[in-house]
Amino acid sequence: MLAAAHAPGQIAVATVDHGLRAQAADEARAVAALCADLCVPHHTLRIDLGGGSAIQARARAARYAALAGWARGQGLAALATAHHMDDQAETLAMRLNRGAGVRGLAGMRARAGVPGDPALPLLRPLLGWRRAELADVVAAAGVVAADDPSNQDTRFERVRVRFGLAGAAWLDSAGWAASAQHLAQADAALDWAAQRLFAQGWDEAHGRLAVPDGMPQALALRVLELVLNAMGATPVPRGAELARWHGALAAGQVATLAGLRGEGKGATWHFLRVPPHRTG
Repeated sequence: MLAAAHAPGQIAVATVDHGLRAQAADEARAVAALCADLCVPHHTLRIDLGGGSAIQARARAARYAALAGWARGQGLAALATAHHMDDQAETLAMRLNRGAGVRGLAGMRARAGVPGDPALPLLRPLLGWRRAELADVVAAAGVVAADDPSNQDTRFERVRVRFGLAGAAWLDSAGWAASAQHLAQADAALDWAAQRLFAQGWDEAHGRLAVPDGMPQALALRVLELVLNAMGATPVPRGAELARWHGALAAGQVATLAGLRGEGKGATWHFLRVPPHRTG
């Protein structure tokens, strides 16, 4: 409704039916009816997740893949979701539990790339709104919101975190969201600095990187990501794997990561692609 009012005639809506609940088909039809009233094109995208574990993670990946394919097929310039401030606080809490770094603690961005299709912009225009505020907008419009029972299922991490945050009277989701924005700025600053260090120090012809004395690990990891990307590593490893590689190089050792052998030699690190191990 908000998007239709903001950009009339410029949007289309898709509802994803994950095939996990019988009620989902009725809910999709209700969204289609509302879109018809608003003169907004609507499509229902049905996906089949099959059996297995990690259902929410697999559903998320399949959902974004389906939405990205649909958006491109419709010729849309971007994909927009209704993630809000309370979603941001939940995301931040889950990532804190996992010991995430600056990039992870920056939370969801207002503008990013679609997971699995990063060239397609993903917009989250409602990150500044609370869940209760959006519920009031829906109620004022006379719309009855669907109630997905999985939102009450404590087998899922996000639901457990949601209930925990709801019971913490001291917690201010707006403050957490503001912190995520500050961390996003710090993340952007690290990327900015890493790009410049890479541009100044990378010798592509010889696979060499000039390493400034005392370069902080947070910056070094970003620069190493750029080295891996420049030398064709796919996907580019991050996290503990990358930190171990950096530790070996900083200690002057030889270490291999993602098919790339690196050797730390003082202020210059050398890199070489290595052929994959042959089996059989």
